[in-house]
Amino acid sequence: MDFGEIYDRHYRPVRTFIAALVKDSFLAEDLCQETFIRVRDHLAEVRDQARLKSWVFSIAHNVCRDHFRRAKTRPEAWADGLDPESPAAGRGLVIDLLPQQELERRQMSQCVQDKIDLLPEGRRTVLVLYDIMGFSHQEVADVLRIEVGAAKVRLHRARRSFQKILEKDCDFEVDGRSVLVCEPKPNRT
Repeated sequence: MDFGEIYDRHYRPVRTFIAALVKDSFLAEDLCQETFIRVRDHLAEVRDQARLKSWVFSIAHNVCRDHFRRAKTRPEAWADGLDPESPAAGRGLVIDLLPQQELERRQMSQCVQDKIDLLPEGRRTVLVLYDIMGFSHQEVADVLRIEVGAAKVRLHRARRSFQKILEKDCDFEVDGRSVLVCEPKPNRT
């Protein structure tokens, strides 16, 4: 497979993955481009075409880790907020919704994304890969360069941490239209 095919096939999912980690659409675009530059430069090293997807996402993960390391020394590299028009905000999961349903879905997505962002980077990464990007346990293990059992343990811990955050910060209820509504708990000071 040539580089153009790899880029066309993996660009959107890689950008979505990176945007979910860095929470900034412009930065996500830069890191995505850096990812594909590395893919192009090291494409000759790919031995197993069956694991190409995991290899590309492993590079994206490493590019993000490098960014987070640099950001620790340069706090101005952090930006707040996620562009609501970015692929990470919409997730592309719902088709042909009525405007009201689309608004409710975006609000729920943003609420959940805000809570995912509270997870430490390592737990957020495994949760995004498995639950949002739909990777298998094997693919998550390949991206993170760990054993499958370790990937399963990390996913379990990430979900448990995420559940605790949701229980602490959110009240969930089903409204009169049978729509799941997430309301932030009032701050008790």
